[in-house]
Amino acid sequence: MLRWSINLFRIFGIQLAVHVSFLLLIAYFGYEGWREEGVIGAGWSVLLVLAFFTCVVLHELGHSLTARRYGVHVPRILLMPIGGMAEFDRIPRQPRAEFLITIAGPAVNFALVLLLLPVIWHDLWSEEAVPLHGWENLLINLTAANAVMGTFNLLPVFPMDGGRIFRALLATKLDYLRATFWASIVGRGLALVFSGVAAFYFSNYLLAALFLFIFFAAENEYRHVRRVEEEAAYWAHWRAQVAFEQARRAENSDEPPAPPLIYHGPN
Repeated sequence: MLRWSINLFRIFGIQLAVHVSFLLLIAYFGYEGWREEGVIGAGWSVLLVLAFFTCVVLHELGHSLTARRYGVHVPRILLMPIGGMAEFDRIPRQPRAEFLITIAGPAVNFALVLLLLPVIWHDLWSEEAVPLHGWENLLINLTAANAVMGTFNLLPVFPMDGGRIFRALLATKLDYLRATFWASIVGRGLALVFSGVAAFYFSNYLLAALFLFIFFAAENEYRHVRRVEEEAAYWAHWRAQVAFEQARRAENSDEPPAPPLIYHGPN
């Protein structure tokens, strides 16, 4: 599914791509805007979506550029209807590195809020109505979106940013697998709670489905980490067994060691 994507351009050497379903999201909001206000409404709705996902890209760049400082390769950032995803070749096991990489995304959102607030402050408290399709309303929407995005991502629901920060803190006291286990347990419990609240209290079934997706993502990531740990332990044990067997044979052998082989080129 993640291969159904369209490459756009590179930013800081990282490929930016969109999943094909993202085009359906733009079409949906464009259609809803057209139904309400015609061509102007369609254009405004599409502009809001693109502006919002520009902030999503900046959020993912916060993760990506910080990760590269720790030697992590980031081949691309993929935009999907549910948000963005920076693809890393690995996640550092050091708690400090994971904490800084993770917190960098929400930090970008809060920095954007601080940059935009002085610009829109007058409009927030003005008694005059802000034009619906004006740049003031656009900036107000972006400020609110960044505040929500930064706060939402800090929920301790693994593998969201807040859940990864929770794992990084646990990893200062526990081994990486146990830290992932407990972060996954807490994250899945909270995901179910938030999904129920979104569905039955706010009647927001899209948000409820998102938390259910996060619930299964937490389990999958824990299984992945456990599989990697088990494979690493297996091969470490195998290498130790081979080394022990070679040492035992060398110790019990009465034959002199074979002379070294000397390779040389033509005379």
